[in-house]
Amino acid sequence: MMRLAFASAAAVAALFTAAVPADARAQSPEIAWNVSATSDYVFRGASQTNEDPTIQGGVDLTAGSFYAGAWASGVDFGDDTDAEVDLYGGFRTEAGGFALDFGAVAYFYVNAPSGSDYDFVEFKAAASRAIGPVTLGAALYWSPDFYGLDEQATYVEANAAFTPAEKWTVSGAVGHQALDVSDDYTTWNAGVAYALTENVAVDVRYHDTDVDAPLYDDRFTATLKFTF
Repeated sequence: MMRLAFASAAAVAALFTAAVPADARAQSPEIAWNVSATSDYVFRGASQTNEDPTIQGGVDLTAGSFYAGAWASGVDFGDDTDAEVDLYGGFRTEAGGFALDFGAVAYFYVNAPSGSDYDFVEFKAAASRAIGPVTLGAALYWSPDFYGLDEQATYVEANAAFTPAEKWTVSGAVGHQALDVSDDYTTWNAGVAYALTENVAVDVRYHDTDVDAPLYDDRFTATLKFTF
């Protein structure tokens, strides 16, 4: 459904300038980078790399409550598509003890075949709350013109994370993808992450769906992530 290319710093800066008010940009935005190696890029339960490993990376800019960024990954759809490049931006705040996140994500596919209609945009609203070592959250994504044949699409997810000990995080999520042409489906995942150092972490995760198709079958993934 969904890629090795990295968005340029100029593209991220342009997105940030467009998405963030001048008073927030004046706060000297913080910049963070990340690079990952994963055994399989899984998006909402479906392998995007034909069950093969790939390299991923991104950059995030934050100024006050506003943020923008870019992320890219290798993909394998069985055609000429080489990579997925995502550009995103939004606003984070707090209310009533909940962390709130409102934003949008644009998905672009490098060298996608003509007429494939892979590119799409989603709007996001998410909320989470920390209760001791546990964080509970929910998110809603809506697209007016989704990937491929589908037009309007909605994805809803409930997620949770638990920190049982220093450097360890146990997390999971259950989501439902509603589509107007393709069949709706449900997906879930659960995994454990361990911080090897302040800037290096490893995540081992199980994914599954209720779809009877090879790229949606249950699988384990392992990801090594570097942040700096």
